[in-house]
Amino acid sequence: MTDRAGSRFARWLCTLVFCVAFGAPASASLNLCNRTSYVLYAATAEAAGGQATTHGWTRIVPGSCAVAIPGPLGPSGYEVYARTSRAHRGPAHDWGGKDDHCVKDTDFLLKLPPGDGRCSSGDSFAVPFARLDTKGQTNWTTTFTLSPAVASLAAARDAGIARLLSDIGYKSGAGGSWVPAALTKFRLRMRLPPDAGNADLFDALETEAMKVAAPAGYSICNDTDAAFWAALGEKSGKVWRARGWWQVMPGACAHAITQPLSADKIYLLAERKDGVKLVTGRENFCVTNITFDVEGRAHCTERGLKAAGFAVTDTRGRSGFVAHVGENGLLPSLGSAD
Repeated sequence: MTDRAGSRFARWLCTLVFCVAFGAPASASLNLCNRTSYVLYAATAEAAGGQATTHGWTRIVPGSCAVAIPGPLGPSGYEVYARTSRAHRGPAHDWGGKDDHCVKDTDFLLKLPPGDGRCSSGDSFAVPFARLDTKGQTNWTTTFTLSPAVASLAAARDAGIARLLSDIGYKSGAGGSWVPAALTKFRLRMRLPPDAGNADLFDALETEAMKVAAPAGYSICNDTDAAFWAALGEKSGKVWRARGWWQVMPGACAHAITQPLSADKIYLLAERKDGVKLVTGRENFCVTNITFDVEGRAHCTERGLKAAGFAVTDTRGRSGFVAHVGENGLLPSLGSAD
């Protein structure tokens, strides 16, 4: 989730919000339903008693609903944020709004004054939550959607299975005719019993997809004791391009490129908030002080940009690369996938 600093997320607001929905849990609670083809992880925020409590992550598989806050809802203000699982290939998506609250990459429970975006905990960071108008009801359900083509929870389940099979590497095709055969092969490979339910099936699918997705692409890991910001440079065809910034917290990794690599070299710049360079080099790219995506690496100053030196990382022949950054620069690669 630190990837948000690199603006790789396509932002979508929850498009359906309704009370006591069909298929939602019957008991009074805040319920979240997933009508997308992605496995989602959601965090909630509740403002009460002069402080904001954020909690996560609630996992919601395609075509299902989950209880995010159990028990009858009160008059508090409730907010929600969700992101797609990192097991999926391709661009990530998140759902949110305009109110920043602090979260962590792992399961968490945080309490801060409302509007306090300092995220003082070393491994916490802010993401934008969307407000929910629960209309004072004790039971409320919000459904996450992405494509109108996925018109029901049942359709989301089927689309989710197909997406994860494709993420794992099963050969897909037009329509869904390929899915039954691929699913049969997957069940046999994983030795899933014929009566295995949705929960067991999605657990197995996401676990296997994570094994494939995690090493693919380019990740930047922080092996220091303080946060830093990272930017990447690369050449696609004849076009040079630089993008940034990804905030990388201590002990965490930013999955900056999610697709399998095809370039022989990726260029990396990593620096502290105060400008101290951790990883730099002789290859100049154009950068800015804010989130950027710049084509071309020449005439930076004339274009209102500034030039910065990037270090070369050798990705030749690799589908994935993990750049570990220490106090003295790049460490030997530990997590590359050939």
